[in-house]
Amino acid sequence: MARRIVDISSPLKAGIKSDPPHMLPQIKYMDHHDTAPAMADYMGVRVEDLPDGEYAAVETVTISTHNGTHMDAPYHFFSSMNHALKPGGEPSWRIDDVPLDWCYQPGVKLDFRHLPDGYVATPGDIEAELKRIGHELRPLEIVLVNTAAGARYGEDDFVDRGCGVGKAGTLWLAERGVRVVGTDGWSWDAPFSFTRQRVKETGDVSLIWEGHRAGREIGYFQMEKLGNLAALPADGFDVVCFPVKVHRASAGWTRAVAIFNT
Repeated sequence: MARRIVDISSPLKAGIKSDPPHMLPQIKYMDHHDTAPAMADYMGVRVEDLPDGEYAAVETVTISTHNGTHMDAPYHFFSSMNHALKPGGEPSWRIDDVPLDWCYQPGVKLDFRHLPDGYVATPGDIEAELKRIGHELRPLEIVLVNTAAGARYGEDDFVDRGCGVGKAGTLWLAERGVRVVGTDGWSWDAPFSFTRQRVKETGDVSLIWEGHRAGREIGYFQMEKLGNLAALPADGFDVVCFPVKVHRASAGWTRAVAIFNT
C-alpha cells in the first residue's frame, strides 16, 4: 500500500510574529566553528587539529510549551475537568496523560477560511460544514479547523487573524466523542483582541477563553498553530500528532502530520 505524508506543522522559528511579543521563542544558533574552541580546549588539542577546524552545530532554544505547533492538555484550560461527566469532576489531565491512541486517528478538516477574523464558530457552523463535505462525525476523529490565520503564520497580523471555536461548538464536538482537535490559528478561541472588545461592550466575562474553558466540562486535547491545512481535503486521511512527553506539563510540542494510504 502506497503512503503519502503531508506535514501539517509550522516551523519553530525566531524573529517572526508567531506569538504575542512577551511569548516569542528565542533560538541561538552555534555552527561548527563556534563550538570548536571549547571542544579543542577540553581535549587538549588545537582547533586546527579538528577536521576542518570544526566540531558540532548546536542550537540553544528558549521557548514555552505553547510555542510552535503544540498540543494543549486539559490542565492548560482549568485545574479540573469532566464536570459534565462526573459529579465534582476530576483533576485535569496533563500532557503526559494523553492516551496515545487518541493521537493517531482519522482526521476531518472543517474549512472556515471564509469566516471573518474574530468570528466565534457555533455548533450550527460545524454541522453546516460537515453537511457540505458529506462527512458523518465519528468518536475519536481528529477535527482540524482551517482558518484565515493559516496563511498568515509569521506575519505581523497572525495573532489577530482567523476565527475561533466557542464553548458551545467545542462541547458539541466533545459530546460526540471527539477528544483531539486542532487549528492553524494562534488559539482555538477567537483572537483575544476581538474577545477583549466584546467583553468591553457586553460586560460578559464568560466570553474570555470560552472555547478552552469547555475542557472544564469535558476534557479534550487541542493543537494550535498547525500549518498547511489548505493542502488537505475534507477527509480520507489519518492524523498523527504525538506530543513531546513533558513531565506534568500543560502542553507539548508535536510534529503533526496527515497520512494518506492509497
